[in-house]
Amino acid sequence: MDIGVELVEAYLRLNGYFTITEFEVLRETTPGIYQTVTDVDVIAVRFPGPIYIADSHGQGESPALLVEDPVLELPDDTVDVIIAEVKQGEAVFNPGLTNHHTLHTVLQRVAWLYGRDVHDVAREVEKRLVCHDSGPGDRRVRTRVVAFGRSTVSNVNVISLTHVFEAMIGQFEQHGEALRAAQFKNPAAGLIRLLVKTGFDIRKGLPEE
Repeated sequence: MDIGVELVEAYLRLNGYFTITEFEVLRETTPGIYQTVTDVDVIAVRFPGPIYIADSHGQGESPALLVEDPVLELPDDTVDVIIAEVKQGEAVFNPGLTNHHTLHTVLQRVAWLYGRDVHDVAREVEKRLVCHDSGPGDRRVRTRVVAFGRSTVSNVNVISLTHVFEAMIGQFEQHGEALRAAQFKNPAAGLIRLLVKTGFDIRKGLPEE
């Protein structure tokens, strides 16, 4: 797996998302003949509510263990669905990610979230890059495409890898004791934890003039 995809997956999981990586989108080109149209780097779903590093099992949650990242812009009452492109260069979308067939194929996997046909949801994401929907039982769902990569800004559709990296470092520094027992099989997360534990200063510096 690409190291950038591993980094983004670790970041999203730490922030409470369930993830699928390198999801292949297939299309029937002629009857009985199929080909891979594209692969989606990361699909992530997060249900509403606070996320804590460790579960105290009813003994009262510690605010010190709360995981928060304002850049994700998470509403308190909304399921967040992310279809992500990860770039080591500029944070841009491949055309294959934002076409209707790709979006529809991905959203079929979570169709039960929505109160309308996923064709309509996919069409709105294709057009606006984000869709706000109400599902069964007044469930609110935000579906968006997000490009992770090099960017001077982070918003609902773009998140810089610099921010992802610094956010991961911050979590390991803040929650080092709680995370000590965690087994990080993700190489990107494991490397960041090792660097933090050994005292490396790995934040991005200002460019030299």
